[in-house]
Amino acid sequence: MSFHQNFDLTNEFNILRLICGLFLLPHFFAKVSNLELTYKIYDDFRLYPVKLWVFSCSVIEAICTIGMVFAIHTRYVALLEAVFLLVAAWAVWRHTGGKWLWQLGGFEYCLFWGVCCVVVAMHG
Repeated sequence: MSFHQNFDLTNEFNILRLICGLFLLPHFFAKVSNLELTYKIYDDFRLYPVKLWVFSCSVIEAICTIGMVFAIHTRYVALLEAVFLLVAAWAVWRHTGGKWLWQLGGFEYCLFWGVCCVVVAMHG
């Protein structure tokens, strides 16, 4: 695919791929802009060692954002992002005791975007 084709917004797959990548940006910036709070949240989620988890998640979010937005190895990046989001959904589910609605701190948001990334990976 050409650069122009990757950003053709009349192609619904491109829209899904782009938002799967771009929606990671606010989480990435929130995570790295207040590391002390991020460490506390990861500690609350019992993800040890905390600093390694935070660093790994930040790197994964950066790689997935770039890969999805610029359609670089899309299938593999989408699978990586799906696994990342499904692990996040599991951590939130475990932490909240199974709450579903994201407005109440549940795992719905992570699960939804994880499934969207699986769809992107299936399309390739």
